[in-house]
Amino acid sequence: MQTYLKIKRRIFQIISKAEKGDRASEIFDWTIIALIFLSILAIVLDSFQSIHQRHYPVFRTVEIITVVIFTAEYLLRIWTADLQYPNAKHPRLKYCFSPMAIIDLLAVLPFYLPFLTSGFRLLRLIRVFRLLRLSRVLKLGRYLNALRVIFHVIRQTAAQLVMSVVLCLFVMLFSAIIMYEAENPVQPEAFPNILASMWWAICTLTTVGYGDIYPITSIGRILASVISIVGIGIIAIPTGIIAAGFAEAVREEHPSDEINPEKMEDDDLLILQGKINKSLARRGYITTVSGRQESGGKAGSASPES
Repeated sequence: MQTYLKIKRRIFQIISKAEKGDRASEIFDWTIIALIFLSILAIVLDSFQSIHQRHYPVFRTVEIITVVIFTAEYLLRIWTADLQYPNAKHPRLKYCFSPMAIIDLLAVLPFYLPFLTSGFRLLRLIRVFRLLRLSRVLKLGRYLNALRVIFHVIRQTAAQLVMSVVLCLFVMLFSAIIMYEAENPVQPEAFPNILASMWWAICTLTTVGYGDIYPITSIGRILASVISIVGIGIIAIPTGIIAAGFAEAVREEHPSDEINPEKMEDDDLLILQGKINKSLARRGYITTVSGRQESGGKAGSASPES
């Protein structure tokens, strides 16, 4: 039993993010990263018909090898979930529903789906799920610090991002409604209904502007101008939220250097001294501050209040 737990703990250390000096874990991480890039490269090259016909066996071999390794990794993480979540009531269940576990499952699921059905129509539908193989690139988030920061920022700002997306959808719907009312009488083929008008609203608010649908009435053009300007600000909201989250994450990861009084201006030093005096006063110290001194000696002092 002791040997079993020791082996399990060692496997958990290897498949977790490599600690400094853990050679086996580092090799495992870089192997998974290499397989992810190899798998994505195979998916891209396989889309070329000429390459697919000549090298299909190679692509199939790469797919089988990567899926087998990714599946083994997924099962090992389920097995060692109780070490990752020692205080959870159902650690394996908790892991299975975690974001990274879902990504791991989606990375291998398209390979196994065709074996689960023999129906031709359903098999054709399942082919669409082959696109889920691209989720393997998200597995890099477990091994690359930059992607972990991205996931962390998205999780931290999820509520704000959801509300900003809801606001964008509302503005798009509102724009589609007013443009339908303004343009439908003169362009019934371009603005036949509100849902069809959503295409124009999406293109305009996202500043794509394909130009296949555009207003021709005076009121429609005025409204379109206002909507275009509003769209610049509305679409920029999620960008600002994520940018602020990144700035906060960077500050947390790389805290600023200590304050160097020698490099500060006199006014900044006095402001800092005032803040320090207030803090000391709250802790029971009596502080005194004098003006600029021409000779040696202390300009201020602090002593415990008796």
